[in-house]
Amino acid sequence: MEKSEYINNIVRALPDNPGVYQYFDIEGKIIYVGKAKNLKKRVSSYFNKDQSENGKTQILVRKIADIKFIIVDTELDALLLENNLIKKYQPRYNVLLKDDKTYPWICIKNERFPRVFSTRNFIKDGSSYFGPYASGKLMHTVLDLIKHLFKLRNCNLNLTDENIKAKKFKVCLEYHIGNCKAPCVGRESEEDYNETIVNIREIVKGNINSVSKHLKELLKKAVEKMEFENAQLIKEKIDLLDTFQSKSTVVSPTINNVDVFSILSDEKNAYVNFLKVVNGSIIQGHTVEFKKKLDESNDELLTLAIAELRERFNSDSKEIIVPFEIETEFPEVEFIVPQRGDKKHLLELSLRNVEYYRREKIKQESMVDPERHTKRILEQMKKDLRLTKEPRHIECFDNSNFQGAYPVAAMTVFKDAKPSKKDYRHFNIKTVEGPDDFASMEEIIYRRYKRVLDEKQSLPQLIVIDGGKGQLSAALESLDKLGLRGKVAIIGIAKRLEEIYFPGDSIPLYLDKRSESLKIIQQIRDEAHRFGITHHRSKRDKGTLKTELTEIKGISDTSAQKLLSHFKSVKNIKEAKADELVESIGKSKGNLVFEFYRER
Repeated sequence: MEKSEYINNIVRALPDNPGVYQYFDIEGKIIYVGKAKNLKKRVSSYFNKDQSENGKTQILVRKIADIKFIIVDTELDALLLENNLIKKYQPRYNVLLKDDKTYPWICIKNERFPRVFSTRNFIKDGSSYFGPYASGKLMHTVLDLIKHLFKLRNCNLNLTDENIKAKKFKVCLEYHIGNCKAPCVGRESEEDYNETIVNIREIVKGNINSVSKHLKELLKKAVEKMEFENAQLIKEKIDLLDTFQSKSTVVSPTINNVDVFSILSDEKNAYVNFLKVVNGSIIQGHTVEFKKKLDESNDELLTLAIAELRERFNSDSKEIIVPFEIETEFPEVEFIVPQRGDKKHLLELSLRNVEYYRREKIKQESMVDPERHTKRILEQMKKDLRLTKEPRHIECFDNSNFQGAYPVAAMTVFKDAKPSKKDYRHFNIKTVEGPDDFASMEEIIYRRYKRVLDEKQSLPQLIVIDGGKGQLSAALESLDKLGLRGKVAIIGIAKRLEEIYFPGDSIPLYLDKRSESLKIIQQIRDEAHRFGITHHRSKRDKGTLKTELTEIKGISDTSAQKLLSHFKSVKNIKEAKADELVESIGKSKGNLVFEFYRER
């Protein structure tokens, strides 16, 4: 493969994510490191635009023999990582960025009733430091968020138990304006204060989902109490939270000289990502691919990758973070499988990189050979779901009703792992009274496959039932009546934990949440739910329209629809004046509606 074709293939496979890209020359030496908000757009720009305007850039592009990248959470993370890599390798075409010590940190002071503040001095006094933040504005936004959520002291008083009991202090203005609960005079216990500090640690560690959930709960309570000004302030904070990550996932000052490895494998290939962390910063990142020859285990492949990559990158770290226990012992090396905290966060970041690497390889493969890509997915589904044939034709069923009223069902169809919308079908439940999902499922399965047999259509290779053991058993009743049990595979998927149920087996199968097989099943199930709900709402709306307005003698469905379109609700129609109704549907019908509601 020619150099230009090789580089173009790499550029096409780049993700649309923040990260750092590295250019290598023919000798494998890093010649440039850059950061990007969107890796694909930024790197593509080097090869798409006319480089004649910049002679140095033109020379750089001519020397690029290979491109590698590291994905991070935000553009700010990319800036910090770019800084670390440039200082580590000092590439020829890079300028030297500012030193990390010029960046600010958030400090939670090691003291009784800890203060939370910004600092540029990292002092090893037992205090907790989070950052560094490449943007001071961003850091102050985090601190402002904390200030609005929690009431903390900002004084530097020595709040020992003895001093508080001796009543050496008095409440200050911060207490009177509601910014502090006055622990200095014993009006807030140390236990309550420390509980607040625990929540603040979660915020500065970047637990965005937890903070967003908390803010949304506060917003809901404020709206319920009709405190709309407060609700608006909270909403603004939620909007602010959506614009940033509160802590760089690249840096953690508590972690020093650690290697991080993660692995992802399928039937034919395995991918291993390596991150090297020194003095709390990622300074190296690399992903390798193994093509399986035999049925090697993940433990074997990861052990091989650790030995290979540590030798290649001359790593002598005494601590290695891995996703599971390693059977092979490495002299003077401790393997750690983290369950929580910063080390767990690093492992998740490594896994995210290997997932993106594999996804982009698959995407590239699908662009070059779509049929091969589809066949690979179907082969994996066949293996995961214990099928005898590749499920090239899948049909999925879902019921929908409202308190037993307007029962309907939907069938969605996937062919070659893609939706075939022209084959979707709606069903109105005909024989079942009341909210009976099992009986409804039995009816639609019987009707569907009775027709398939009568019209001599082809059967699917897989039937998916939206529901657990009960719905699956009901569907099997119909297959038995039609003599189809064993001739077509059928499974049920329960929503709560995404359990996969098989006929005659009470123990469900749990597929990996990242499994392509599970994603296909979830997609067709979600399509059936969406398709069924749409039909159910349409039927329900028509039923509501009929009972509310068309019982008025002389008012047709068309006139009723005009009224609803104009007045938006039956309540507004009841309260409308006669001339307003006449204007909408004419004098005769308008007066009929007006007289009807006036008499009731």
